[in-house]
Amino acid sequence: MSEPTAEQQAREQALADDVAASFGGAGDARLRELMQALTRHLHAFLREVRLTDDEWQRAIAFLTETGHMTDDKRQEFILLSDVLGASMQTITINNEAYANATEATVFGPFFVEGSPHIPLGGDIGGGAVGEPCWVEGTVTDTDGKPVPGARIEVWEADEAGFYDVQYGDDRTGARGHLFAGDQGEYRFWALTPTPYPIPHDGPVGRLLEAAGRSPMRASHLHFMVSADGMRTLVTHIFVRGDEQLSSDAVFGVRDSLIVDFEPQPAGALAPDGRDLGGSTWSRVRFDVVLAPAGT
Repeated sequence: MSEPTAEQQAREQALADDVAASFGGAGDARLRELMQALTRHLHAFLREVRLTDDEWQRAIAFLTETGHMTDDKRQEFILLSDVLGASMQTITINNEAYANATEATVFGPFFVEGSPHIPLGGDIGGGAVGEPCWVEGTVTDTDGKPVPGARIEVWEADEAGFYDVQYGDDRTGARGHLFAGDQGEYRFWALTPTPYPIPHDGPVGRLLEAAGRSPMRASHLHFMVSADGMRTLVTHIFVRGDEQLSSDAVFGVRDSLIVDFEPQPAGALAPDGRDLGGSTWSRVRFDVVLAPAGT
């Protein structure tokens, strides 16, 4: 495609300027800033790639289908944000490094409000298939002081690579929440994480296929930890040695979040004396450090 003439470039720039100026009267200063910046960058993109009419139509169809795919059980727009790295970039911007606070990572599309409450030492499995995993650790602030009563929300995929909401039968499994003890300690049974593909039966999956990208996520367990006066932490822990660590589909891996899931042989005594029926299991320790609110 030939370089646009000076006159053509002037027309295009004038249009971009007019659209940006149209938001100048927004009463909310932040809305004005966002819409004017979006306009400038969007028009710059359109002009740089010289978007065709056909490509514009296909983009509209893609976004329309993404909306149709989204419901209360599946968020295709979050999935799109994830694979574009927009989710992780937003998290990086809004969770600036603070002392030794635990790093944040992507929220993911499968968090569900109203998870079951389990006691310390309880089991989030709820019948989900997978190898048992004992998870323990502490929640402290950056000075090492315990954060008693911190709410710890956890969720993960089962051994088959599916979250409970993907089954469509209203089951609840491999998710729950608990509260840290008086010394900030926590412990619970989960499943040993395994790698799995993000949902790729929709428009986002077709985009990845067309781009030659894998839909696989590295094995992980989701955490969301919150407490009064502390910055809410959304993060995962990842399994050291997983082959997908360097190619995670949503760019969520951070070196500090890669931990050792120690395999335990069948018959090994469980920390709480639980009868595992001769099954192998694993154990992991993850000490959470929360940054103060407002940082």
